[in-house]
Amino acid sequence: MVSFPNAKINLGLNITSKRIDGYHNIASCFYPIPWHDILEIIPSEKLKFTNSGISIPGNIEDNLCLKAFHLLKKEYDIPNVHIHLHKIIPIGAGLGGGSSDAAFTLKTLNKKFKLRIDNQHLEYYAAQLGSDCPFFIKNSPILATETGTTFSPVSVELSKKFLIVMKPDIHISTAEAYVGVTPKPLKPTVKDIIENSPITKWRDLLHNDFEDSIFPNHPEIESIKKELYKKGASFASMTGSGSAVYGIFEEAINTKTFNNSMLYSAYL
Repeated sequence: MVSFPNAKINLGLNITSKRIDGYHNIASCFYPIPWHDILEIIPSEKLKFTNSGISIPGNIEDNLCLKAFHLLKKEYDIPNVHIHLHKIIPIGAGLGGGSSDAAFTLKTLNKKFKLRIDNQHLEYYAAQLGSDCPFFIKNSPILATETGTTFSPVSVELSKKFLIVMKPDIHISTAEAYVGVTPKPLKPTVKDIIENSPITKWRDLLHNDFEDSIFPNHPEIESIKKELYKKGASFASMTGSGSAVYGIFEEAINTKTFNNSMLYSAYL
């Protein structure tokens, strides 16, 4: 069975406070985009994971797809499988690719073996794999708060807009992203801005707080955001805590005018 885990972008990312457990509370709108990995799961005598495409660092046993399998195996009598992941979504970009792969593994196993797990319980399992993972179960725009796993409805419509995502060859660790960030609630809130202000006003209102700490250290990333605005983007921003920057345009533009080795574009 083949599925296509997709990426997401953050429309605004406000770090509202630091928690006593050391984590941070955030407010952000998660929005799915049609940039996909390819995930295939087939029956196998032995549990096996293979991958192609973009190289995946680290120990294979720590891969979230395998962890998703083991999570369901604890409670459901599912047979061994061969999981093959063709990686296309860049890693460490703030696009949620690894989280999506994990969530789609849960969804694909659920469908393939007719486990009949509802979305609420799939989100429960996904939350054990990573903070972004539950979003990809329903895979529709939501407002994420607290540590990014508390979801509430948000009204946002970007269909027929043209999206460009640019990923420089820069890796941003979570620790680096949080250095220099001062948590503070945003007024008006992310939800207020997205629902009550036209996208042409977002540039002055909607902000990814990680840009405050990342742009001074990596001016190349900031220059991408400036270039997107120069080319006519209605809104441009870094997404998540990674190095990818996206621009939302009213209509398609010629992407060959951009000087970037990793660029994705599509209509939303």
